[in-house]
Amino acid sequence: MPRAYIGVDVGTTSTRAGVFDEAGTLLATAKHPIRIWHEAGDIVEQSSQDIWDACVKSVRAAMAEAAIAPDSVGGIGFDATCSLVVLDRQGEPITVSASGEAQRNVIVWMDHRATAEARLINETGDAVLRYVGGSISPEMEMPKLLWLKRHMRASFDAAGHFFDLADYLTWRATGSLQRSTCTVTCKWNYLAHDGGGWSAPFFKRIGLSDFVAEKYTRIGTEIVAPGTRLGEGLTRTAAAELGLSPGTPVGASLIDAHAGGIGAIGGRDGSGGATDVSDRLAYIMGTSACIMATTKEPCFVPGVWGPYYSGMVPDFWLNEGGQSAAGAAIDHLLKSHPGHTDASAAARSEGIDLIEYLERRIIARAGDASRAALLARDIHVLPEFIGNRSPYADPDTRAVIAGLDLDTDVASMERLFVAGLCGLAYGLAEVIEAFAAHGVHAGIMIMGGGASRSPLVRQIMADTTGLTVALPQTKEPVLLGAAMLGAVAGGACASIGETMAKMSALGRKSEPTAPDMAAFHARKREVYKLLREVDRGSRAAMRDIAKGRYEC
Repeated sequence: MPRAYIGVDVGTTSTRAGVFDEAGTLLATAKHPIRIWHEAGDIVEQSSQDIWDACVKSVRAAMAEAAIAPDSVGGIGFDATCSLVVLDRQGEPITVSASGEAQRNVIVWMDHRATAEARLINETGDAVLRYVGGSISPEMEMPKLLWLKRHMRASFDAAGHFFDLADYLTWRATGSLQRSTCTVTCKWNYLAHDGGGWSAPFFKRIGLSDFVAEKYTRIGTEIVAPGTRLGEGLTRTAAAELGLSPGTPVGASLIDAHAGGIGAIGGRDGSGGATDVSDRLAYIMGTSACIMATTKEPCFVPGVWGPYYSGMVPDFWLNEGGQSAAGAAIDHLLKSHPGHTDASAAARSEGIDLIEYLERRIIARAGDASRAALLARDIHVLPEFIGNRSPYADPDTRAVIAGLDLDTDVASMERLFVAGLCGLAYGLAEVIEAFAAHGVHAGIMIMGGGASRSPLVRQIMADTTGLTVALPQTKEPVLLGAAMLGAVAGGACASIGETMAKMSALGRKSEPTAPDMAAFHARKREVYKLLREVDRGSRAAMRDIAKGRYEC
């Protein structure tokens, strides 16, 4: 009987489920929102129960649309943001919130409450930090755990389990406490190479010796490769909730961007030859963005996370650059513009979203996607609203905009929108240049995530970086990557590498255009660098105020 595979993707604001056939063809998708709390001080929280309930609704809706029987599902895989889930010893939620609400038991990836703890960890200079680009980020889990110990000791002590969100989902589905190599290596400072494992000296040095004393039981004692079949598959309880069959194979998880990488970089290119994943960058652009390079040998790039052994593709090393705010930065720019309400109403009247509405107008005005960048000649954006993840590893960086005027019409919003896209492209180019300076090279960039569907975005990225930008053939590479985990767990393929070759292919390509556009972007990048200096200089000039010389 033909088999189908389900991928479940948990993003920052919603869960999605996709049903794929054995060839990687998308049969159905569904989406459900998840609740999120934002508080002052860069605090962002969620509920693990709410997230699981949203996964259940997404899977049930996708299965209904696909109109297939539960016993035709050969496997299911989960991916999620790298958020921290805290549960007690009975598996019930424990609060991480000043509100005291137990349901608020997830510190979301973009929560920067642990910036001070990240600095303390970095000051140790421990050798483990070499494998996160030399500097740990407050978006990773050890700073968050240290914050919890220092500021909410009762919750820290009462916790029986600390999970990366993706591993929480597989535990919820199967009851297995096994963690994925992807999650713990990329976000928890686990060393997957040469039998490294957890580093006791590191934990003792940073103030988390508790984990050493308890033999790591709360953070994971058994680490397995993504796609490994967990336990006996779906438990009866989880199967009943999801509307699937008990025992359906469940694969060990991936982080969401890494699922997009798996669903994108190994695709067939039509040449008939073997795919060299080390010649392909993955750029997965959602709320944030990840720029991922796969290498056969470890490459150490300052300010870029990694190298992680088997962090994405088994038996390869991964370097992971990123932008903390990508889609979130564009959304914020547009919402801050005086014309946002009118433009949004005009988009709704045409039955499309605001981004598509703006892009249609922009390309019509400019004549093509490449020359659309000229609209941003006189306005410049450093879109780092919540810090620089790579290559400067500076969580205190903030956005700078130069060239604003008093115009409030849609045309001025279009200029701001294009300038924001250019700013993201210039940040991407900085990461790619940092890669190249340390021996990481690629001939093509495969783009995934919601923004990848935009010809304007792809063309600006191609013109700025000088790389060909390709789309995966599937419009849902993140969901496909998650479904591939189910295919491996279900035995349809022996490995992630085999699954990539069988279930994915490359699609449309955007090539860098005329030299005059490359020159234009090079000139704008000089302004971009000036904006970065303005940000650094202004923070330095006001540092004494931050230290308490002036209070209000």
